[in-house]
Amino acid sequence: MPADSVVQLSHFMRDNQLTISFAESASTGRFVYDFTSVPNCGPTVKGSIVCYDVSVKESLLGIPKEVIEQYTAESAEVTQHLADSLRELIPADIIVAVTGLASPGGSEAPDKPVGTMFVHGYIGDEPFRKRFVFDGDPDEIIKQTIDSTATFLLEKVQNLYV
Repeated sequence: MPADSVVQLSHFMRDNQLTISFAESASTGRFVYDFTSVPNCGPTVKGSIVCYDVSVKESLLGIPKEVIEQYTAESAEVTQHLADSLRELIPADIIVAVTGLASPGGSEAPDKPVGTMFVHGYIGDEPFRKRFVFDGDPDEIIKQTIDSTATFLLEKVQNLYV
């Protein structure tokens, strides 16, 4: 069952004929799954690209290898590139890209611990960027990322479209 924030955002988007698309790395498709689990909200979701492996970020989404090597695959910089590429591949009113460290074994560091999640995107032409740090197991970290992102987006779109 999707979080209340996802349901509220999905209903708001449906009622205002807004669409959303996703580029997902650490969330492994959970954003699109949660949004498409809301009854009668199918028209709001344009699609999602799951780019968990770095090769998909490079080949499908066109992220330069040098950017990934310089900043790591789990970084604000790469997430911004994902959002920019997604705008071209699956245009929508709301663009959401997410990378991060839901579990050990990535690019974690003292200033970027496990639980650090990066979300970048666009509402119309207005860019947004969020950096979250959550505790918990990978499933809890992803759920918190989706809930916090949906809450943030709902506040933003309500201010823009009401």
